[in-house]
Amino acid sequence: MSVAGGSVDDMKILHTSDWHIGRTFHTHQTLDHLRVVLDALVEIVRDRHVDVVAVAGDIFDSAMPSADSYALLGGTLAKLHATGARVVMTSGNHDSATRLGFQSEWTALAGIHVITRFDQYRTPVSIDDEHGPVHFYGIPFLEPALVRHHYPDELLKTHEQVLGLAMRQVRADLAERGGRSVVLSHCFAAGVSASDVERDISAGGLDLVPAAVFDGPDYVALGHIHGRARITDRVRYSGAPLHYSFAEADKPRGGWLVDLDETGLAEVEWVDLPVPRRLTVLTGDLEDLVTDETFAAAEQDWVAAVLTDRVRPLDGMRTLQKRFPYCVTLEHRPTVQVTADASSYAARVHQKSDRDIVDGFLEFVRNGVGLTEFEHDLVADVLAEVASP
Repeated sequence: MSVAGGSVDDMKILHTSDWHIGRTFHTHQTLDHLRVVLDALVEIVRDRHVDVVAVAGDIFDSAMPSADSYALLGGTLAKLHATGARVVMTSGNHDSATRLGFQSEWTALAGIHVITRFDQYRTPVSIDDEHGPVHFYGIPFLEPALVRHHYPDELLKTHEQVLGLAMRQVRADLAERGGRSVVLSHCFAAGVSASDVERDISAGGLDLVPAAVFDGPDYVALGHIHGRARITDRVRYSGAPLHYSFAEADKPRGGWLVDLDETGLAEVEWVDLPVPRRLTVLTGDLEDLVTDETFAAAEQDWVAAVLTDRVRPLDGMRTLQKRFPYCVTLEHRPTVQVTADASSYAARVHQKSDRDIVDGFLEFVRNGVGLTEFEHDLVADVLAEVASP
């Protein structure tokens, strides 16, 4: 069936996740950028003769996606179908399982398998190659509070316990069926840096799932974090296809191309996806950032600016956006920090003139910068006017 990275008879699986269709980046729409990336993903599927695209949750960014978001998903699935590949996708914590799974019985007839029901993983999607069946067990995001009533005899308070139950059922089913297997799951697995975790989940105890929970399958395609990660050779995160925060700026975008041969996992290869607009953090004085040619390469990037001026510039963002139209965040982090006087306010102003008090106040709030020459004259005029009878 496939010709790249292994035998012509091996099954090729492209592992991706966390598309987050409809998500914004600092209030900017990302649908056009995501369309570019997903079109590139379709080309990879076609060029590398991928048999199955596995999407491990968070297809949408919202439980109520917009019409444009649905259109992008529908168009992408149609293009993937045209390549001859099958698709297996699961719902994540951002998705509405009901909405995502609507009419999934019909899409399955076209080889688009959308797995959203809490117990749907019990019956795998089985896809044959020259070596026999490969069973795809798609585990949607399972919130313990929403599924425990289905299993009154099980203790299901944590994601580890819920996924432990699911994987025991998967292994039992696989023992009867035989053959090779792939599991899709949307969770926070042990071995992932907390800095990689997406915005709305904790890195603490209740969400943590040990990698050993996933023992058994030939490959485990994980979603939930936005940077690629290798937990073990056969347990991996692909990350998101777009950068959704500056913390991800140095992390590549792409997916894992998985090769299953006759005996199981044969090879895993990373394939890159394009980055429609780079993310860049610029640090320096405002004047340098807007004039220095060193920063010219970042003019069309998403920019996070860190200004080191001693005094926070007025209209800093507006000034930056004249050169960097996609500057979306600004932080003032002066390089020189003035240590505050620990004495009381009364002691600091004792026997000082009004002009010295104003000068001292400005020096305190402006990180050591007191009255300028113009401000000195202005304060003198105001004080003189106040003092006149």
